[in-house]
Order: sequence, then structure tokens, then C-alpha cells
Amino acid sequence: MKPYFAFQWHISDHCDQRCKHCYIFSGNNNVSLKEIPYKDMEHIVASCVQMCNRLDRTPYFYITGGDPILHPDFWSLCGLLKQNHIDFGILGNPFHLSDEVCKRLASYGCKKYQLSLDGMRETHDNFRKAGSFDTTVEKIDCIKKAGMYCAIMSTVSSANRNDFPELIDLVVKKEADVFAFGRYCPTCEQKSEEYHISPLAYKTFLEKCYEKYMEYKERHTYFQMKDHLWTLLMYEKGVFKIPTDAKKGMIYDGCHLAISHMTILPNGDVYACRRMESKVGSIHEKSMYELFLSSKMEGYREFGKFEKCSRCELCGFCRGCPAVTYGYTGDMYAPDPQCWKEVN
Repeated sequence: MKPYFAFQWHISDHCDQRCKHCYIFSGNNNVSLKEIPYKDMEHIVASCVQMCNRLDRTPYFYITGGDPILHPDFWSLCGLLKQNHIDFGILGNPFHLSDEVCKRLASYGCKKYQLSLDGMRETHDNFRKAGSFDTTVEKIDCIKKAGMYCAIMSTVSSANRNDFPELIDLVVKKEADVFAFGRYCPTCEQKSEEYHISPLAYKTFLEKCYEKYMEYKERHTYFQMKDHLWTLLMYEKGVFKIPTDAKKGMIYDGCHLAISHMTILPNGDVYACRRMESKVGSIHEKSMYELFLSSKMEGYREFGKFEKCSRCELCGFCRGCPAVTYGYTGDMYAPDPQCWKEVN
């Protein structure tokens, strides 16, 4: 288990965009938008801190939404986190950022602001909205000038994978501090077919990205290999080696699901992972500590149930993406739809 425990906290559903791959608005653009009251924020922070104290972990909050800045009590929450000496980052949009806003965020202890770029201008704006690409690129400098890390996150699918070489060039040129991507997580059968990448095509995609990463390895940008199938590629290249003292059945790395990550929604529901249906309870009914140790959460730690991964020597280090697998099959323990490894 890692020293940090990450809480992905969706404080509001309100957002300036209706992105095509967003799980909040998927299949229903008329959903009732929720946001959490400040009195509940105080309770949640206290419950998360209490859990981490009991588990000897350090809490880290990823404040998100929707766009968290749109919450009327956003700045009060920032003050609450500063008061409790809790590090946090923001996963948000670029539209309400300015030099003044970024400086204020930094003064409250915000370490990182994560923006999304899902391709170059035409591709990105098609996913999100017109003008989003240019605004996002512009705000990279704004975030960095304030002393925060600027992370660029992408969602890769068959619709945008060809943009990535040029996108990597761009984030390096802009000196973004971190670049990473995750795979598109289907929310319906039609979308799984529309955006699917075959296993071998995905391996080729990773290899092309790796070539770019090596080209820029001496530059400022840190390339985070967020998708766990990177572990498989690095293993095949001989870059990653299984430690000689690794014990079978132990989990050392890979998906943080039910290990060092939980998600809290605006209505107080707690999920093992926001990218799939994985509700384990409500913060209004049980403490975070009780939810983390609950039988429902334990169900997500039954690693022997992984149909393919449990028979693979990389099980303790990879396990692919259970959420993507769930999106395709309805079963997080089924074989990862982009894993190309043959397992006996």
C-alpha cells in the first residue's frame, strides 16, 4: 500500500461542457445536476482524515466535478483543506482560470491543476466544445506562473489516437509538467464499437508514444505511464523486471481500485471507481473507514477472480483497467479488451 491515499471528490456536476466521453452526462443530457453543501464538505473532510489516521496514510484530494470552481463554496473548501494541512489538486476546466485565480489556488496549497487535451484543435473541440482547445493551451502558462504543476490528461480512443504524436510535441513545447492518458471507458454498446482499439493496434499506439517519450526524455515534461498496460509493454521490452523477492498473490502496483483510492460524489455516494458502477455506500450513512473496510469494497479486492490477470505473472503489477473492462463486458474481472498478452 502506498503512503498516500487519494480521494477523487466530485463536489459538483455543473460544467461548461458536455464532453462526448463524460460519464456524468452519458446517455442523458437532462440529468439533475447535484452539488454538495458546505456542511457536508466539513463532515467528509473529517471522515477522510480520520480514516487515514487509522490506516497510517496521508490523505490527498483530487477536487473535481463537473468543474469544481463553479461550486459556490469552492473557495471555502480550499480554505478548509489548508486549515487541515491537506495537499490537493484540481481536475477541472480552463474557462474560469486567470492569473489571479491561479495565484489564489496556489496560496491555499493547491499543488496541481489538471487540464484535458484529447487531441489537436479539431479533434479536441469536437469532443468538448468550440474554443476549448485554444483556451486550454493558453492556461498552461497561467497555472505554471502561479507555482502549481500543470498536468495534461488525455482520453485515448480510435477517434483521436493519430493526434497523439503531435499532441506530445505540443505539451513538451508548452513545458507542461506532466502528461498522461487513459483509455476511453465505454458507457454503452454503441460507444464501445465506435471508439474501440484492438489489442495489437493499442500496443502499436503505445510503442509510438514510447518513441516520442524517449525523444523528449531530457525535456521538462514528465511522462506518466498511467495506463497499466504500459507495464506489459515495458515488461516485454525488458525495461520492467519482476523483482526477485516479489511474492505471488501480493499486489505491488497497477490499478489503485480499493487499495489507495476512493471516489466521493456530490450526493455523498462513495464509489470504488467513478469510471464504472461501483457504489459501496454513502458517506451520510457510514464513515469512510467503515466503507473502505466494508464487504462491498472487499469485493473489489478479490484479485484471484481476474479471469486472465490472475494467471499472469504480472498480476501484482498490472491487471489492466477494470473500469474499461467493465465498460465493454459488464464484468471488471473479465479479460482486459486491449491486453495483447497470451496467457496459458
